[in-house]
Amino acid sequence: MYVDINGNRLNVEILGDGEHVVIAHHGAPGLGSLAEPKASFGRLADAYRVLVFDARGSGASGLNGPFTHEQWVADVEGLRQWIGAEKIVMAGGSYGGFIAMEYAARHPDRVSALVLRDTSADNANQDLAIRNAAASSRVTIDRDKLDRIMSGTVRDDDDLRDCWREILPLYDHDYDPAKVEQRVAATPYHYQTHNYAFAHNQPNYDIKHLLPGITAPTLVTVGRHDWITPPECSETIARLIPGAELRIFEKSGHSPQVEEAELWEATVRDFLARALAGTSGSSGTAVSAGASGSSGTADSAGASGSSGTADSAGASGSSGSAGSVSEEPGGARQVRERP
Repeated sequence: MYVDINGNRLNVEILGDGEHVVIAHHGAPGLGSLAEPKASFGRLADAYRVLVFDARGSGASGLNGPFTHEQWVADVEGLRQWIGAEKIVMAGGSYGGFIAMEYAARHPDRVSALVLRDTSADNANQDLAIRNAAASSRVTIDRDKLDRIMSGTVRDDDDLRDCWREILPLYDHDYDPAKVEQRVAATPYHYQTHNYAFAHNQPNYDIKHLLPGITAPTLVTVGRHDWITPPECSETIARLIPGAELRIFEKSGHSPQVEEAELWEATVRDFLARALAGTSGSSGTAVSAGASGSSGTADSAGASGSSGTADSAGASGSSGSAGSVSEEPGGARQVRERP
């Protein structure tokens, strides 16, 4: 369906009819769409009401600017008001995590829980990503194409597609050229949105100072082999958000929700069951897929099984072995999920 929010038409889908509302924001402005959060958070629709949408300037939504973080945060607030939820579970992966964190920081009274996936609180990931791309033994990256897509200077939609194809082999733990071509074909391209996000928003992006003000229970998930928002970015987020829980997925790149789908889903379900227990409308039931259904100090089982635009999911069953737990400064709990 299409919904007019803040003077722009947004493509919106609602999955499930649970009392708790989850709003999930996709990544990759100008490349991403609701397909990724629908494939990942949509699996929670048996217990929650899940709203996924194409952000302003992406997918099938309207292309009215501005394509700023402030506007995208305002659009999330508009969607919350439209669906009639007093509070929401805010979720986001990759660039969508930027917006999810900013929303949670600027609207703390409207967020009952926060779920993040492979994201960063500042633009330090840019230099890390460029170094990781140059060091890749998987493929040799055309540096001009990498620079254009990372700096927001692509020429048109065709150039954006070409640059996207160039870097996609870096995203997954296990490289599959056929899947790369499928993603290239499935991606909706809006180069002006992408360019604005990476040329104007990204250079000055730094919200670390806002994170201590996030009051909602927070889960931070990341793949061990994520090249573009490496685990150290998530470690920074978990250290700065009071009481945040960090889960590192050892057999994933940028998309543990795809590459270790069953374990990632079980981890999110367990977290939300605990975070929302006793709150209005909470189901109070953890639906676990191989995890122990435990508190933040316990281990979860392992399973084996991309800026956030992957739209397929698959993983093998969990093995039942435990991960390791460590206490981080600031009260964060870190668990490394391993097979």
